[in-house]
Amino acid sequence: MNLIGLAQRIKTLRRERGLTLEQVATRAGMTRSGLSKVENFRATPSLPALVAIAAALGATVAQLVEGLEEKPRLVVVRKGKGSRVERDRPRSKLVYHALAGERHTKAMEPLLVVVPGNRAGVAAREALAHEGEEFLYVLSGSVDLEYMGKTERLDAGDSAYFDAHMPHRVINPEPKAAKVLCIFGGFSQPGQSLRYQGQARSKMSEWYETHNATDHEDCLQGSPAGS
Repeated sequence: MNLIGLAQRIKTLRRERGLTLEQVATRAGMTRSGLSKVENFRATPSLPALVAIAAALGATVAQLVEGLEEKPRLVVVRKGKGSRVERDRPRSKLVYHALAGERHTKAMEPLLVVVPGNRAGVAAREALAHEGEEFLYVLSGSVDLEYMGKTERLDAGDSAYFDAHMPHRVINPEPKAAKVLCIFGGFSQPGQSLRYQGQARSKMSEWYETHNATDHEDCLQGSPAGS
């Protein structure tokens, strides 16, 4: 299942129906932040949550997932032709371009991320977590990767691989925009997120307890079913 495709479809249907995040979340029995994570491909909805979201949108699960199982053997994306993907708007200024959008079922999601300079590229007001793993390779410019309260400077040619279920964000303190190859992997499929949620909660709780943090319940919501 293409998690980004599913997220974009949910967001598009909600906007077409003139509904706010709060309205759909309330109808689906979720929190606003839980639905936002789904729409920004930070969490995979469980099957019951997907059914609830579909009902809240006046749609069926079949309509939400139609065509998202397509799996061509080869996908070629020419320079500058990657489809633009919205994430965490309007608070984030990062620009995402999907590099394998036509292959809906895949084990990883490659993206070209343009990170604006002068710290305009702060991905969120605070470091966030999501399921799976993440790989970053800086193509041009420099970025700071904040991970679990520590900062690593990454220059062109540098890379990082990490567990994405721990709080993280990317910032560009330099004047010029940076380009980063970002690959997401390890996402669960809809209906399989409950097991992941338990694992993520355990690891994140351990980190927050170590750092004497208390306001972390929202970050621990690995799927809308638990929101």
